[in-house]
Parts: sequence; C-alpha cells; structure tokens
Amino acid sequence: MAKVLIFNIFLVLILSGVESCHIPSSQYTYVPNTIPAGQYVTTVDFFDCETKPLRFTVSDSSFKIYSNGTVEAAATVSVAKAERIFYVYAEDNTGQQNIIAMHLDPKTAVGKKTDQMFLRRSKRRWSPPPFNILENEKEPFPKEIDRIVSDSETDQEVFYTVSGPGVDSPPLELFTLDSNSGMLKVLKPVDREQYPKFVLTFRVFNKFTKVETDKPLDIDVIVDDVNDNAPEFKDPLMFTVPEKSKAGSIVGKVNATDKDQKGTLHVKIRYSLLTGSNLFAIHPNTGILTTKTDTLDREAQDKHLVVVQIKDMDGGDKGLLNTGTATISLTDVNDNPPSFLKTSYEPSVNENEREKLILRIPVEDKDLVNTSNWVSKFEITKGNENGNFRMETDSKTNGGLLYVSKPLDFEKTPRVNLEIMARNVADLKGTTATWNSIPVNVAVTNVDEGPEFTAPTVQFSVKENTPNGTLIGTYKALDPETKSSDGIKYYKATDPASWINLNRDTGELKVANTIDRESHYVQNGLYNITVKAVDASSKTGTGTVIIVVEEDNDNIPTIPTSEMVLCEKDGELGSVLVVAEDKDQSPFSSPFSFSLPDDNDGKWVLSQFNDTTAKLTQLKDLPMGTYDVPVEVKDLQGLGETQIAKVRICQCRNGVCLAKRSSVSLGPLALLALLLPLFLLLLLCLLLIFFCVTKREKLQLEDAGDSGGILLKSNTEAPGEEVDASLITVPTVINDAAVKGSVKGLNTGWQGTKSTSSMGGMGMGQQENGMYTGVKTTEFYSGQYDSQYGSQFNGGQMLGSGVAFGSRYFAQDSSFLHTWQTNGRYLEQKLPYLGNEDEGRYADDIIHSYGYEGAGSAAGSVGCCSDFGDTDNLDFINTLGPKFKSLAEVCRKT
Repeated sequence: MAKVLIFNIFLVLILSGVESCHIPSSQYTYVPNTIPAGQYVTTVDFFDCETKPLRFTVSDSSFKIYSNGTVEAAATVSVAKAERIFYVYAEDNTGQQNIIAMHLDPKTAVGKKTDQMFLRRSKRRWSPPPFNILENEKEPFPKEIDRIVSDSETDQEVFYTVSGPGVDSPPLELFTLDSNSGMLKVLKPVDREQYPKFVLTFRVFNKFTKVETDKPLDIDVIVDDVNDNAPEFKDPLMFTVPEKSKAGSIVGKVNATDKDQKGTLHVKIRYSLLTGSNLFAIHPNTGILTTKTDTLDREAQDKHLVVVQIKDMDGGDKGLLNTGTATISLTDVNDNPPSFLKTSYEPSVNENEREKLILRIPVEDKDLVNTSNWVSKFEITKGNENGNFRMETDSKTNGGLLYVSKPLDFEKTPRVNLEIMARNVADLKGTTATWNSIPVNVAVTNVDEGPEFTAPTVQFSVKENTPNGTLIGTYKALDPETKSSDGIKYYKATDPASWINLNRDTGELKVANTIDRESHYVQNGLYNITVKAVDASSKTGTGTVIIVVEEDNDNIPTIPTSEMVLCEKDGELGSVLVVAEDKDQSPFSSPFSFSLPDDNDGKWVLSQFNDTTAKLTQLKDLPMGTYDVPVEVKDLQGLGETQIAKVRICQCRNGVCLAKRSSVSLGPLALLALLLPLFLLLLLCLLLIFFCVTKREKLQLEDAGDSGGILLKSNTEAPGEEVDASLITVPTVINDAAVKGSVKGLNTGWQGTKSTSSMGGMGMGQQENGMYTGVKTTEFYSGQYDSQYGSQFNGGQMLGSGVAFGSRYFAQDSSFLHTWQTNGRYLEQKLPYLGNEDEGRYADDIIHSYGYEGAGSAAGSVGCCSDFGDTDNLDFINTLGPKFKSLAEVCRKT
C-alpha cells in the first residue's frame, strides 16, 4: 500500500448540535499516477463523531467510500501530472450535510511545499464504528455495506462468519457476508420504521485449522432514515370558540405526528392554513389555532370550515405534507337582548277584577333557543307602585304575560300607565346594546259595584256579661258610586255563639246573649263576626267586626273535688297541697288567699305555699280515714267562698294508699269462676277413666287354667238392675270401732266385671291396688256409728251405698241385716240433700245412671257408679277368682 500523506485544512463545523464532531472541508493525498481498481486510496478523517454516525457518498463514480470513511478505487484511475479532485458528502442523521474536497496529488509533487499538516492513515481496526445502511434503497441488490478486517489477517489466511437478525433470525435473507473478503452486503430494502437497527456478530477463523483467530465482534448496523412518511393528524379537527371572542383567543390545538426518525428534519412539522386565514391563524410550530378578529357572529354563521396543512422538513420544498379540514363551531353568548314586536300596548280591565290575564307581549331574541341567553323575563319598571299588576313569562312562546293581581277602582284610578322591560336570564356580553322597554297604558272600565263598608274590619270592645240589648257600635256601608248608604240592608254572615244582634237598616250591633270570655269561641280575647251589606240591586259587600271581650270577675277560685292522699308516718304529722284554679284572667285571678273558717275543728292548719297553692298540715295525730276539711279560697279581688277539701289518711306505698282488707260477697260470675276448676277436674277424671277403659281392651289376659271360668264373656251390654237383696250374704264379723258423726267405708273394692254396676250411692271410690275403694262420708246423724261391713262373694269384693265389702264377713244374723238395710235407706235419703248444698261438696256423690254402651265389648261394663245391675245371670259372681286381680292390675297400669 502506498504511503499516504494527508494535508488537512480544518474548519470546525457543528453538526446537529454536537460540538465535539469535526470534519475537514478538504483533504490532500499523494497517490501514484495509476490507481488500480480495488486499491485503497485514502480515509476521510473525522474526529469524535461516533456518537453521530455519518453517511458518506462520492461525487466521482470512479471511487467508492465505506461507512467508516475508507475510499477505494472502483475502477482504474489515472492521475495526471496535475492533481485530481472529487468530493465526499458527509450527512448525519439530522439531515445536515458537509462537503469534503478530496485532492489527489501524483507522486511527482512530493517536493511541493505547503503550510498544510501531513497526517498518516491509521491501521485498519478489528473494532470498526457502526455500519450504516439507507432504508428503502432501490435496486440493484445486493449492495455492499462495509468490509470486516481482522488484525490476524496480516499473518494468517482467515475466513469470516456472521450471525444475528437478518442472517439466521428474522428477518431472514437480509444480509450476506463474503467469508473470504469480509465484505458485508444487504440483499433487499429495509424499512427503518420496522427495523431501526441490527446487531450482527462477526467471527474470524483460520482457514486450515478452523480455529478462531480473534474474539467475536458485535457490530451495529444502523438503518438511516429517509423521509418516507408524511405527517398525520392525531385528533379529530373539531373546535369551539365563543362568538364575539377577542382577537388572539385560543380556539384549539392541531396535533400531528410523523413516523420518521425523531429529532430529524423528517419529523419537524410546520403548520399552516390554506383557507380561513382571514378569521383564524395557526402557529407554524405548535399548531395552536387562534382568532384574528372579534367579529365572529354565531347568529350570522355558526360554523367555519378551515383547511389545515401539516408538512415535515420544517415546511421545506422536499417535505412531505398532509391536509385536513377543521370545523370551528361558535358557541352562543348573550349579545342580543329581547326585542318587542310593537312600540306600545293599550289593554283594558274592569275594576274590581283580580288575577286576570289582560295582555300578551311577544318578544324576539336571536340568541340560542332555550338557553339562558334566550329565555326572557319581564319587569314592570314604572306605574306599579301599588302592586296591582305582575308579569310572568310564557314558557312556550318566551313572551310576557301581564296580570291584574289586585283589583283596581275606576273611581280612584281610571287609567294606569306602565313601563315594562324585557331582559334575559343571562347578562349581556360582547355587545353595547341595552335592555329594551315598552309603554303599556291600561284603561280601567267602570262597573256597577256592590256596597263597601267604611273599613274592611272594625273593632269594638265589650265587657263580658254585658246585659242583653246593650249597644256595641254601628258598622255602615256606602255605595261606591253615590257615596250614600241609602237603601242598604245589613245581615250577619257568621256569628258562631249568637252573641250579637244586627239592625238590618242601621247596622247597629247589640248584645243578644251573655258574652263569656272563657268560652272556646273567644281566641286570645277576640270574637269575630262577619257582616254583609246588600244594596237595592242585590250586590253585596262584606266586612268583619272584631269584638274585644274584656275580662270580668265572673268566676271564683275552685279546688279539686277529688281526694288528696296524706300518707301516714309514725311520729310525723303529714301535710297535703291544696291547689286552686280560676278561669278568669289577671287581675281577677291569682294570687289566691287561703284560710280556714273560724269554727274549724282545730285538727288542721293552713299556710300559703305559692300564688295558687296552700299547704294543709295536721295539728294532731288522726286515725286513718277520709276527712272533709273546709277551706276558704278567694281571688285577688276578694271574690271566693268556702269549699271542701277531701283528705284521705292512709298507709301508702309510692304515694298510693294500700288496698283495704274487707269481706265481699261473691256474685254469680265469681261463683262460676270458683267452680270452674272443679269442673275442669271432673273433666280430667272422666278423660282418665275413658283412657283407662279404652287401653284396657288392648291388653291380653293370660288364663292360668285354674280359674274355672271367672270372667263372663258377653257380647251384650245393657243398663244394670238393682241387686237382689237375697244375693247379699250377711256378714258374720263386725268391727265396732266407732267414730263420732261419721260412717266410713272400708278400703275395699268391688271386683266385678265391666258389665256389672256397683251397688253403692255414696260416690266412686279411689282406685288402689286394682280395686275401687269407698270414700268417706260427712256427718249425717247425731249418734256415733262406725262399722265395717264385709261379705265374701266367692272371693270377690263389692262396694255398697257407703258400705265396703272386703275381707271381713257379715254374720248370718237377720237382725244385723235389718240394721244394715235400715242404714242404707237412710243414706239414700241423705244423699239428695247433700247434693243440693250451696257449696256443692257432694254434688258428684249421688247415684248416676250411665248410658247404654251397646254390644261388642269383650270384657263387659266395669262402671263403678251405675245404679243398675247387670240383667244377665249373676251366677258368675260365684266363680270369680284370681283372674279379677289381673284385671285390676291392668286398670292400675293404664
């Protein structure tokens, strides 16, 4: 390689704001007279520019330049005796371009002296700067990018490999590498917006040993941007601005974007207006839209369409552009006051009319309908000092409505001149106009009116209890036209208590009945009546008479008639408070004075407690009871009388007298309440018996085999019969234990079948150990008698009328049998009497007849209180045995 001398003349240029990047404006190199194709020529010297990659091009096609600034001969170049010049263009990523003049001097000019510096080209490095390719390059392909050279190439034969995106990973088949020369080539166009950079890994190997001769090297292949994307609008071009806005008011901001490389001229957008520039302006760099005039009028034109252009390269000739139509809507402001359609109005109204619509006033407003700038409201600015008129707004038409709110009097005011102003809810803005007003002249029409009282209300004072017929006053009415009261009649419209008489001809008011200030018709001391005046044409007028009822001392103080409780305490004399009331008002009421009559009994003393209360205290211990204490009570005017204060002395609990213990007679309801538990108990017993009987049928009785037919199986049940006396065996053993005034039944029971009724009349006995036991009877004769009777009926036991048959036996003695029968008849006579006693102790101890139960019972009847015996043959009694005991046990269990 020929020795290269480089003479540099340095001019410091600042590229894209990077002050540390320096590129010479010219460069000198000594070369041979003939440079073969592929021969290295020189390298463009640039310093500290690696942070801003440069893209180089040459003006002479005989040379080619690589991204690292190396210049080679593309063809055989002949250099004459004079120097040869070509130009190198260096462009950074901002689009800034520098031109370098390359001077090639033949070797014959070596002795030439200049004041320029001589520099030697540095040796090629294994770590070159990043490679640069241009996006979207046109054919032909492949295109060379740059050559990779390793230092190991100087002493070895090597080959190169490459890997990475674009080679063996997507996008595939984009790059290729000449393994022998190390030349990297691109095979097709690349879109920078899709692939802004590639990182490729290069490796170098010995051709023979296949051993790496240097470390792997990562090189960035940067895709340089070209301006291939026009700017685009980001947001809809819709804007609003109030009408009549001042010049320079902001309308909105046009936002645009560009897909090209940020920070370059390719994305520097300039904004401009193609239409509407007479009304609006746009900032060229920010895109902010503003107004240029203050005459924008929504009522004239509510929308403006403006064409906006956006162009990159800062609006340069080579810049790409786009256009859009912006819609600017004008919002309404209240710059138009309501205007009247006429210059004046002259309505008419009858006198005495009220709440009547007399005039509609239409208006017109150019502002936006149904907004506060359009909605009208009206004011009466003159002529309504008495408040006879009022204005309202018609919500449908936005016009004014004039009403008469208070009646007019033709005789006083035949004409009223009004001035009405129309305005909006919102204040005026953006205009010098003011609210409009219009005159309205109202003519009052005369009508025939009814009489009018001299005053709508009149007030008279009357003392209560004023005698009937007393004149209170006169209330007269006049005809409005004639100002006379002739021919007018007067009538009462209301008089709640009928206290007043009204003279129809003169209007005089007199007392008709006793006036009572304490009456509920009087409110706050006032009593009102309504009076009507009627003229000859039957027209009426109404007035009110207010009667002030003055107080009269017509009520005395009174004390309550109810008892006052005085609680008795040991060792203390009690007291009560006597409170008086008076319906009169002051000064005919409290404070009251209390005193005891001079002839009082000396048991009490009275002392003033407050204006309406006195304290009544015992002077001595008094027994419990009720006392009538005379007390004299008078009001402030000394009007009063002696009254009785009822005082009850008693033992108290919490201030209430304890109830007295006293005997009271019981009425029918009380007796019924006392007997009710007995009835319930009887019902319970009947239920238990029913339960016992029904449960008994469900049990099976075991036959021991030696009963001998003790139980009689019968399918027929019928009312029983009286037991024949011949069937009774006279007992042989007598127990004479006497009890005064009573006869006791033995604790034995009748062991019969269900179909056999008992023979007793004293009442049903209690059930013990499976048997029915007799109950005790009350005293029924003055003598002493106590016997126990018993009779054995084949091992069975029977309960008789007050006599129990048990384990003891009657002797076969006819005289003793006669005695026993005599006592039985006595008991039968006594039992009805016992059943009628007032206390009813033996009401249930009389003989009862039980109803026929019918057939179907396997065990027969076991009723123990029936006065009828079984009609069947009673021979079964002689066969009763241990089986009956099993039946008794069953009854006890159920």
